[in-house]
Amino acid sequence: MSDAELVRQALGGRNEAYEELVRRWVRRVVALCHARVGRADVAEDLAQETLLRGYRALGTLTRPERFGAWLQGIALRACLDWLKAGERRTVAFSALGHDPDSFPHPHGGDEPDLDRAEERQGLLAAVEALPPDCRTVVMLYYYQDVTYREIADALGVSPATVNARLTRARALLRARLTQAWR
Repeated sequence: MSDAELVRQALGGRNEAYEELVRRWVRRVVALCHARVGRADVAEDLAQETLLRGYRALGTLTRPERFGAWLQGIALRACLDWLKAGERRTVAFSALGHDPDSFPHPHGGDEPDLDRAEERQGLLAAVEALPPDCRTVVMLYYYQDVTYREIADALGVSPATVNARLTRARALLRARLTQAWR
């Protein structure tokens, strides 16, 4: 069933239709939010806010076949609202009064798991350090497996611009990771 048909059903009072739309789009919305704000914990909250805003404003959607792009626009506005509000405070782990080394490792201290976790953490940190335009396309393309055309539609740019941003992002990541892992 198409997004447009699910939108029509949701507007007709069938809540299960909106639930299906959420299942289809939540991962992309989270990725977009993560790319914009650079924090996974905040991205999840912003994605929930986006989905709630989308549900409440569903009646204003004039082109149901464009639901995905419309929802991603709501996500971008939610991220901008958060960024403007100055809620970007982080709390250092040390401020919690615990020594991070005193916590047991969940896998019993296996070195391969620690190495993979460190590599993943380093990669995520490198992606989060990218310029916002590059970070957004990387998160959507790799994290959510979205096509160039879908990214272009969501961001209001051409597929060629998406390609250029991905190329730039890959070059920046390659340089940063090569330097960091030497």
